[in-house]
Amino acid sequence: MSEEGSINSSAYKALSRAAVYIVLLAWAFLGLYILLITERGSLGSEVLKYFISLEQSGIRYRALLLLGPFVLTVMAYLISEKAKLFQKTLLTEEELRKRTSELERINLKLIQESTALEKAEKQLTRQAFYDVLTNLPNRALFMDRLQSSLEQRKRYPDYIFAVLFLDVDRFKVINDGLGHFIGDQLLILISQRLKKCMRNVDTVSRFGGDEFAIFMEDAKGVDQVNNLANRIKDEMRLPFHVSGREIFASVSVGIILSNLRDYSRAEELIRDADIAMYQAKARGKACHVIFDSSMHAEAETVLWLETDLRRALENNEFVVHYQPIISMESDRIIGFEALVRWQHPDRGILHPLDFLMVAEETGLIIPIGQWVIREACRQVRQWQEQFSWYRDLTVSVNVSTKVFSQPDFYDVVVNILHDTGLDPGSLRLEIVERMLIDNPEPAAALLKRLQDLQVRIDIDDFGTGYSALNYLRHFPIHGLKIDRSFINALTTDKNNVAIVKTIIALSHDLSLDVTAEGIETTEQMEAYRALKGGFAQGFLISRPVDGKAIENILHERSRTH
Repeated sequence: MSEEGSINSSAYKALSRAAVYIVLLAWAFLGLYILLITERGSLGSEVLKYFISLEQSGIRYRALLLLGPFVLTVMAYLISEKAKLFQKTLLTEEELRKRTSELERINLKLIQESTALEKAEKQLTRQAFYDVLTNLPNRALFMDRLQSSLEQRKRYPDYIFAVLFLDVDRFKVINDGLGHFIGDQLLILISQRLKKCMRNVDTVSRFGGDEFAIFMEDAKGVDQVNNLANRIKDEMRLPFHVSGREIFASVSVGIILSNLRDYSRAEELIRDADIAMYQAKARGKACHVIFDSSMHAEAETVLWLETDLRRALENNEFVVHYQPIISMESDRIIGFEALVRWQHPDRGILHPLDFLMVAEETGLIIPIGQWVIREACRQVRQWQEQFSWYRDLTVSVNVSTKVFSQPDFYDVVVNILHDTGLDPGSLRLEIVERMLIDNPEPAAALLKRLQDLQVRIDIDDFGTGYSALNYLRHFPIHGLKIDRSFINALTTDKNNVAIVKTIIALSHDLSLDVTAEGIETTEQMEAYRALKGGFAQGFLISRPVDGKAIENILHERSRTH
């Protein structure tokens, strides 16, 4: 209640009380007067005489005396009612003020909630369309813009744009080797460099993982797109500095121009850009490739090949061919290299180059690789029992990175040896140098367990990979296989002679077996023998053949001994 209202209310209350007091006082005087009169005579007669007396001098006085209390009573009643009404009015105003104050408070709360809701909505919208790590537009926003541009192209056929699809090369190695925090920081730095290469009208997006996409607005032609790809490549050449580390990273880029085909959906553009990106990776990474229609045909072929590969596993369409390995000292067959072949129902015998890349990409290499080890061990164990002269035959099996890196690979090998009955010392697993360099600690632990099992490990294609000779001291390696590229030029290139001589000397010093691959001529054989090579294989000795042909070879050689 306001101060003015409080004063007015108090005044009405005081006036009401005063009126009551006056009324009471008037009635008291009237009663006293009547009492005085009754003392002089009988009450009824005197009072009656007094009030009906017509003496003019007493009429006004007596009327005032008689009517005054009644008038004052009415006035007091009216004043009291007025005070009550005013009090109710004041209460109504006070309630109105309270209601107004409450409504203002509720309104303020609603404004605050509306602001918070608007802020949350903006945050949800940003999370829905922007990448949290890099703050770049995400896949959803990029695809929406791409679809809008396709609709615009339908209306304006001369409008051309380009999409560049990027994948960071060997990012998994960085992420696994240095940790996810370093990997995330690297992605942030890569996104910043990509934005530096863009025009204001272009859009760079993080698609997910280590993949980025660039929308190039109003592309003028192939030259402009090539210039952008080259700027990106130049930016990537500079080292990245992350948490005190210097890291080098590159990207493989697939490019699609909107006028190459009649596209109707954004997903079709991304599909073809992705195909071109994988072509860039296949060409050595750190480069860019522009999509053409032949790549789509190749991709369809790969898809068809994957489907057939899965069927081949179910239908047992794989076979193993064996290439003999001989001792240079005795010319005796000491073992075989097991090589997988695919007996395709429509295309005939397919070699590893025709399908192993797809098998690697799809993960089918794992069951295929394990099957080859099992089949090779079974077959060689059978030959050991069948030919007494060849009780110590060995079998060499190439092991892919994916097969070797499986957590249960050791157990798989143990089970195969147990099931086939082959002595562990008769199994030689061939791996490439990169498998030791990329993940040295897990590789060392696995090789140590295989060594304890007495399984032998050979380095295949030695001299063509990292050739970090330090690992030969730290890993339990039993043999080196000289790549055929060195053997092919053994009789024509002095540098190759020096390299092969060095590898042979190194193997002798480290007590390692050394085997030459790809010997195809007598001259190569004699040159290798002159360098004191230990073992050899190649077309000069025998092509890879099936098990039946090997049995014939072993029968023939058994008769000559």
